[in-house]
Amino acid sequence: MTTTTLTLNDSWLSRRNVFDWIFAVLVLAGGLFAFSRYAGAMDYYEKTILIAAMAAAIWIGWFWRPLRVLGIVVAGASLLAIASYQGDLARADSVFWLKYFLSSQSAILWMSVLFFMSTLFYWIGFFVAGPPQDKNGPPGGQRGHEVPSVGAFSTGKQGDTMDLIGSRLAWAAVTMALVGTMVRWYESHQLGPDIGHIPVSNLYEVFVLFCWLTAAFYLYFESRYRTRALGAFVMLVVSAAVGFLLWYTLVRDAHEIQPLVPALQSWWMKLHVPANFIGYGTFSLSAMVAFAYLIKEQANETRWYKLTPIWLFGVALCFVPVAFRQRAQEAGGSYWVGYAAISALIAAGILLGRRRIAARLPSNEVLDDVMYKSITVGFAFFTIATVLGALWAADAWGGYWSWDPKETWALIVWLNYAAWLHMRLVKGLRGTVAAWWALAGLAVTTFAFLGVNMFLSGLHSYGTL
Repeated sequence: MTTTTLTLNDSWLSRRNVFDWIFAVLVLAGGLFAFSRYAGAMDYYEKTILIAAMAAAIWIGWFWRPLRVLGIVVAGASLLAIASYQGDLARADSVFWLKYFLSSQSAILWMSVLFFMSTLFYWIGFFVAGPPQDKNGPPGGQRGHEVPSVGAFSTGKQGDTMDLIGSRLAWAAVTMALVGTMVRWYESHQLGPDIGHIPVSNLYEVFVLFCWLTAAFYLYFESRYRTRALGAFVMLVVSAAVGFLLWYTLVRDAHEIQPLVPALQSWWMKLHVPANFIGYGTFSLSAMVAFAYLIKEQANETRWYKLTPIWLFGVALCFVPVAFRQRAQEAGGSYWVGYAAISALIAAGILLGRRRIAARLPSNEVLDDVMYKSITVGFAFFTIATVLGALWAADAWGGYWSWDPKETWALIVWLNYAAWLHMRLVKGLRGTVAAWWALAGLAVTTFAFLGVNMFLSGLHSYGTL
């Protein structure tokens, strides 16, 4: 027994390096500083959340080591921004790095540009590529938190260089999104003691959350399966979210920080909303992987009317301006005309280049596995979010469930993916049917996320457009 215990302990300790322990010390130091300085402003639940967040940050940084560097860079940039403000938000217009890089709005604009650029480079990689990438996934014994060297991805072709640039730009975009989020949190507290809140309270803030969460989960799968070819597809849904975010800022001045409505003045929000958007993000990721799977399946199809996934994708993209037709007039209509034109070009490019795209995609087994694991993670967190939402509703409105439109559609989303997982685990659902189902799930998820806010009303009306 003693020998076994020592062996297990040695094995666990052997996987920790000096940087792991430095990262853990920095997280603990930051958490303890926040606790010592702000404990008086926190209730029991918020203190518990802080302690749990410290433990979770250390664990996830050890599990996937690139997050250690990400966390340190984000913390350093955020602290620089906070120190530069010196308690005066007006300095955002006079301090160079605040004005152009580190104020919340500047950082989020950089996030937007970097995500667009990342998407572009990923897609360029398809059309300047040579032979396909490694389709076999990670070798036996590969640990999920280890990041393979760049050479593990590469075939020495121009396409791989473009993919690498796209990946690095996605990391930079995630970094700027997190810096913008952290600084916005600080800025909200500087506006007034009753205004400060975690920035996950309205559509503008949760779209930022959605973008970086979806990209971060994709980047994990990118390193885990040693293929960057899926970035072009996943970044499409991220860029679409960024496009909405920019339009929403244009017509609603959504970047302005607003006080919380009474229903949102709760510590439940700190748990429910992030868990919910991990679900939304991973469901969207799985849908785009499913789209890639269907393109690979139909790459050699010559009958245009049989290329259903591409046609549906193009119609869905071009339908967005129709859904926003009334609001498009507020922005002169030109924004959504441009959106429709770009959407049509993307659909046409996929249609014409489907064979080249399919050649560089990983194997069907890898695509199927990424799709399954994305849905599994999303379902777990969406379940947690639904339970937390019921508890929050009981605290705020006196009842766990009221069949509010948002609650009803959340249940529909949950049932959809519960059925998908049931069929997968019990009946062995695989392949084309599973991919179509996951892609259809994106429509259900999108309506629950955004459509309810546009077309329905209820207790969640504070999220309307």
